[in-house]
Amino acid sequence: MERVILHCDLNSFYASVELLSRPELREFPVAVCGDPESRRGIILAKNEPAKAFGIKTAETIWQAKRKCPDLILLPPHHKLYRDFSRVINDLYGQYTDLVEPFGIDESWLDITGSMHLFGGDGKVVADALRARVKKELGLTLSVGVSFNKVFAKLGSDYKKPDATTVISPDNWRPVVWPLPLGDMLFAGPAAQRALGQYGVHTIGGLAALEPSLPEHLLGKLGRQLWEYANGLDCSPVRPQHEKEPVKSVGNSYTFPADLTTRRQLRQGASMLCDSVAGRLRAQGLYCGAVAVGLKDPAFRSISRQKHLSHSTHLRGELLEAAMELIDKAWKPNTPVRLLSVTALALTDSLETYEQTDLFAPQKPMEDVKKEKLGQAVDSIRKKYGGGAITYGETVGHVVHGEDAE
Repeated sequence: MERVILHCDLNSFYASVELLSRPELREFPVAVCGDPESRRGIILAKNEPAKAFGIKTAETIWQAKRKCPDLILLPPHHKLYRDFSRVINDLYGQYTDLVEPFGIDESWLDITGSMHLFGGDGKVVADALRARVKKELGLTLSVGVSFNKVFAKLGSDYKKPDATTVISPDNWRPVVWPLPLGDMLFAGPAAQRALGQYGVHTIGGLAALEPSLPEHLLGKLGRQLWEYANGLDCSPVRPQHEKEPVKSVGNSYTFPADLTTRRQLRQGASMLCDSVAGRLRAQGLYCGAVAVGLKDPAFRSISRQKHLSHSTHLRGELLEAAMELIDKAWKPNTPVRLLSVTALALTDSLETYEQTDLFAPQKPMEDVKKEKLGQAVDSIRKKYGGGAITYGETVGHVVHGEDAE
């Protein structure tokens, strides 16, 4: 039986929610953004009039204001967006129990087994959902209807706002194959660059390749993208309550002033590793690899990663691995605008990846002490708040771009 999958994408979600209480601004260019006084201020969402000026999500506020000097900036209200998202996903749940959120404003619905209750046609159900969301919540949806998740998402992106697009077994080749490669799920900039060297710039161009070429260039991802381009996505829509396995735990920070010394970088990395380690422990996870990313004021990025000799969720061990990577990636005095630390190769148990040297001195008691210290810090923060206690190495003025004493 051919599946019927919907991908529902709320149009300009943050901006649309904000404008429910500010209807007088609907006809003006409006964007929801971070703190305009901070270098972390980026565009989080924009309405249709702002889109007409070429304003894009994730660009900096100063870039957006250069395109549209009269752009109206509104602060975000994340709890409000989460509340709306829950209400909308509950509404989707009235049509099927297979509802898989993809971020706060998008969801897949598998209505294969239930659409006979709502008209027996995917487009009919999609149009009914759009009408209900508009009437009951004042928001608009774009919905893609297809036989797999990847094409359903392409459909929701195909025509906006407030539209339904059907990509069927009969029409998918002429609809999908001319689209730019970057329109397809997970075909990011790196994949586009690698395949672009071989003249592949469209989804159809990728589909026409022998699968061994993208697999050679991109590994498992290359084969996966080739299958997507050929309509071979069979991934299921997971129920809302079924969590996707955590693949990484990371944190990043854009500093108000550039970091230019190793001492500043270590302070910044210590702060991030403390956060990542706490989140790992809270989820009962350990990591077997660490990645760091650095971005300079010109937005050039560099990243490095390494496997660890044993899995860990301790701040100090993450920090030493992170600094080893930073020392390899960073040239002294080069300014760093953003720093990130990510824990990879996650497991729910303590694992060793190298054969232990039987003659090397072991430090079991020291490891136990570090573990207890981490747990004690977690307990204090849980009771008194995240800022109640911190490590001395993190204390200072690194967030202001100054060396700590």
